[in-house]
Amino acid sequence: MCHYCGCRDIPLIKEFIAEHERVTDAAGDAGRALDRGDAERARELVGVMARELTAHWAGEENGLFRVMREDPEYADYIAALEREHRELAALLPALDLADPADVRKLREAIGELHLHIAKEEDGLFPASLTALSGEDWNLSMEAWRQAHPDRPHPGDSAP
Repeated sequence: MCHYCGCRDIPLIKEFIAEHERVTDAAGDAGRALDRGDAERARELVGVMARELTAHWAGEENGLFRVMREDPEYADYIAALEREHRELAALLPALDLADPADVRKLREAIGELHLHIAKEEDGLFPASLTALSGEDWNLSMEAWRQAHPDRPHPGDSAP
């Protein structure tokens, strides 16, 4: 995990990373539930992952990804990240965690999710510091707000 460029101090990036952490925490808990033989709890946690990811992906794709893909340097990188979003979005609701093959698929997907997050946190997020204009950041923040209408806005002062 990089802490050198300062992107983690940007409120929007900080929120994306917090969302990543909530998803990976739920994923880890799902794996541990499966280890204990608690498929029902694992299913609940996969649901938590799916709900968190749906809003997270909308915030990323309609904001940060949208403005960064306009630069040809980032377009293919972002297209690959979005493909990975679609693959996981299709997989999660289709899993039957009573089926050992699907349990293996989930465990593989969790490993791939960690790699995906690294591509964002160690690649795209740092690049955003130099790639985005003030207007781009405003658009990205607005996309996050639209995807998370029930959450406090990143960077807003606590009451």
